[in-house]
Amino acid sequence: MLDWGWVVAMLIDSYTPRGASGPAWLRVAPEVRRIVHLAEPHTIYSVGQLMHAAGRLALYADGLGMQPAARLWLTREMIEAFIQGGCPNAAESTRANYRGRLLRLRAVVLGPDLASGSPARLSGSRASRPYSPPERSALWASANAQPTPALRTGTKTLLALGLGCGLDSPEAVLVRAGDVYRPRVGGAVLLHVPGTRERSVVCRYRWEGVLEHAAAALEPGQFLFRPDAASRGKNTVTNFLARTRSQIDVPRLSMGRARASWIIDLVDERIPLTALVAAAGVESLHALSRLMPYFTPVGPDLAEQSLRGHA
Repeated sequence: MLDWGWVVAMLIDSYTPRGASGPAWLRVAPEVRRIVHLAEPHTIYSVGQLMHAAGRLALYADGLGMQPAARLWLTREMIEAFIQGGCPNAAESTRANYRGRLLRLRAVVLGPDLASGSPARLSGSRASRPYSPPERSALWASANAQPTPALRTGTKTLLALGLGCGLDSPEAVLVRAGDVYRPRVGGAVLLHVPGTRERSVVCRYRWEGVLEHAAAALEPGQFLFRPDAASRGKNTVTNFLARTRSQIDVPRLSMGRARASWIIDLVDERIPLTALVAAAGVESLHALSRLMPYFTPVGPDLAEQSLRGHA
C-alpha cells in the first residue's frame, strides 16, 4: 500500500517554486521545507500552494538581508511587507490568497497567540503604492491625450508637482508660478512650497522642463495649477481629475501615490535621510514608515558592505 505521508514528504523535498533558483534559494530552501513539513498536515492547502507562498516570502526576506529563519519571516509585519512590496503586480485576489496561506503557516509554526500586530487591509494600503515605470509612462501619455489644453496642462502640472517634487494635493493647489525658479543658469529648478510645511524642494531633473513651461505661461502671482479656479479647497484636485478622460489600463492619478513614488525613488537612490525629511516636509522618519514595504530590497552582500563601512 502506498504510504501517503512518504509521498507528501517527497513532494516537499523535491519541490522548487517557479523562478526560485541560485544561491538565494539554496539559502532558504531547508527552512522553507521544514515549515511546510510542519504545517501541511494542519492546513487545507496543497504542498504546491504552501511551498510557493513560503518560498516567495523567504526569497523576499533573503533579498532584505534577513537570516533564513521562520521566526523572522512569519511575523505579521513581514507577511504584510511581502504582500505589499514583494508581489506588486499580483491581482488583489492573489495577494489575499498569499496572505491566507502565510497566516496559516504562521499559526501552525509559531503558534496562534504570538500577536505581533494586526495586518493592514489591502484596500487601505493602496494609496501608498508607488507608480511603476510603465504606469508613469502611461500617466504621461494619458496627460498628453486629454481633450482640452486646460486638461492637458493641469494634468501634466500635477504630475510634475507630485512625481517631480513630492507635493500632496493641499500643497499643490497653493503653489504660484513665481514659486518656480532657477537660482543660477544650468542649476537645479527649485520650488518654494507655501503652507504649513513651507520649504524649498529641488525638482527632479526629468520634470524641470514641465514645471518651468507651466510657470512661464503665467504671471508670477497666478496659481500654477488651475489658475482660473476661483477658490482653493480640499476638492480642487479631485474635482479637476474627475473631469479628465480616463483610459483603459491607465491608473488614476493620485497625488498620494505620486508623492510616495517620489519618496521611494529618493530612498532607493540613497539620498541622505536628513535631506529627504527636509524635502518631504516631515518631522521624523516615522511619517515614512508606511512606505517601507515598497523600498527596493538590498542584497545581503551590499547590506554587509554598507553596514561594515570602510577601513
